[in-house]
Amino acid sequence: MDLGIKNRVALVAAASTGLGRAVAEGLAAEGARLAICARNAERLEQTASELAQTRGAKVFARALDVTDSAAVERFVAAVVAEYGELDICVSNAGGPPARPFAQTSMRDWRDAAELNLLAHVAFARAALPAMQPRQWGRFLMVSSVSVRQPIDGLVLSNVIRAGVLGLTRSLANEYGRDNILVNNIAPGYTLTQRLRELAQARARAAGCLPEQAEMEWSRATALGRLADPKEFADAAVFLCSERASYITGQTLVVDGGFYKGL
Repeated sequence: MDLGIKNRVALVAAASTGLGRAVAEGLAAEGARLAICARNAERLEQTASELAQTRGAKVFARALDVTDSAAVERFVAAVVAEYGELDICVSNAGGPPARPFAQTSMRDWRDAAELNLLAHVAFARAALPAMQPRQWGRFLMVSSVSVRQPIDGLVLSNVIRAGVLGLTRSLANEYGRDNILVNNIAPGYTLTQRLRELAQARARAAGCLPEQAEMEWSRATALGRLADPKEFADAAVFLCSERASYITGQTLVVDGGFYKGL
């Protein structure tokens, strides 16, 4: 299937590792011109070099912290200056610390809001106006299955990321007339460094091995296994494509059947 995004300009945040990198690789495989950002400059440059070599992609990279709204605005402006346009924006960030409510400070709550809600707002404020003149755009936010199914020990993610649902629907309503589709994609347990960190935190709390925590999560899915980042990326790339032209305001859960609700 031709996804219709060849030569589209695609920005992917937090793209040096994990799910962000997998999405960037998927978009590059479809022929998109890439702009990527992440906090770690050295790792980001390595990722940009590898994407250019393995995928033959044009890659514009800049190190920044997505909680710095001014830096986000400057980055989006630089992408438009570099390519002349912006078609796709995948707003993504790392997860907040894993801890129960009683061990969560007010500073933790503010930091989580900056990282997992307001960073999406910053990218939307910068990217959506850049898409309007072309009357075509895809704005995709990455959250977590915790927006549907709260996860023990992840109270910050459970609460803060739930706000992305309202943001998704609101932006979809406001920008639909401009043919800009706004969606949210919610990964479940996926084999990334973030998952390994969560497994270690779970193991410390439960007095077990990290491998036991991962096995427990695997058994909780309908498929009985954890996801490969590429499986998540395939769904994300589809939502960024021409083929998803009548899908907006939605949250797609990519979790192998972990969430059992309606």
